Amino acid sequence: MKKCIIIDDEQHARESLSKMIQRFYSNRMEVCGLAESVKEGVELIHIHNPDVVFLDVEMPVENGLQLFNHFKESNFHVIFTTAYQQYAISAIKYAALDYILKPINHIELGEAIAKLEKKDRINKNTGRHIESLLHNLNMGSEDFTKIMLPVHDGFELVRIRNIVYCKAEGNYSNLYTVADEVIIVSKPLKYLLDLLPDKLFYRPHKSYLINLNYIKSISRNNGGEIYLENGSLIPVAKSQFKSLLERMQGGEQEQ
Repeated sequence: MKKCIIIDDEQHARESLSKMIQRFYSNRMEVCGLAESVKEGVELIHIHNPDVVFLDVEMPVENGLQLFNHFKESNFHVIFTTAYQQYAISAIKYAALDYILKPINHIELGEAIAKLEKKDRINKNTGRHIESLLHNLNMGSEDFTKIMLPVHDGFELVRIRNIVYCKAEGNYSNLYTVADEVIIVSKPLKYLLDLLPDKLFYRPHKSYLINLNYIKSISRNNGGEIYLENGSLIPVAKSQFKSLLERMQGGEQEQ
C-alpha cells in the first residue's frame, strides 16, 4: 500500500483527486493528507513520510516546483498534476518525472500508479532531474529558453533560439547551432520533435527539423527545398510543401 499527499491550491482539484483514489485505488494507495500550499505540503510530508506526492505546478505564493527547495534530498516520488502546454509537458517527460495532465481521469491515474509500483526504490538522481526540469521550464518566463540535451558524456544546455536545425542520424541526431556548432544528441529526431516548441520548429522532411526563424527562402526545385540563413539546403517532402507555405504565411515566428 502506497501513501500519498496531494498538494493543489484548488480545493475542488485536490478533493476530486482524493475521492478518485479512494474510489478506484483504495486497495493500492492511501491518501494521508491534502494541502493547499507548498508550506502545508512540506509539513504533511514530514509528518507522514509519503511514497508519492501529487503536486500541482502553478500555485500562488510558492510555485509547486519550489517544494524541492525545502528538502536537501527527497525520499518520495512526485507525480505532477498540471495544465501546462505541450512544450512544458515535454520538458517534464525529459526530466524522467511522472505527470498527469488536467483534467485528471481515473485511467491515467491508474497508469501513473502502476508506473510508481514498478519502481522498487527511489531514484537517487531525483535532484538532478529536478535541476534539469527547472532548466527546461525556466520558471518565471513565458517560455523556457534552454533545453538540456543528452550527449555521449552527459548533458549539454542549449538556448532554443540558437538552434538552426536538427538532422536524423539513425538512433542519434545532429543539432546545428547559429555558431556553426554540431551537437550529437544521443536520441532520435522524434525525441527532439517532442521536446522543442512546435510554434517555432517544423519538420519539412522525415530526417529534418528546422527553426522557422532561420529560413531564408523556399524553392520549388527538386520538389521543394529550403535555404537557411547559414547556407544549409534542406529538402522538403512533397506532402509537406503546401503546409510549409501555409505555416510561413501565418506570420512571423516568436523567439
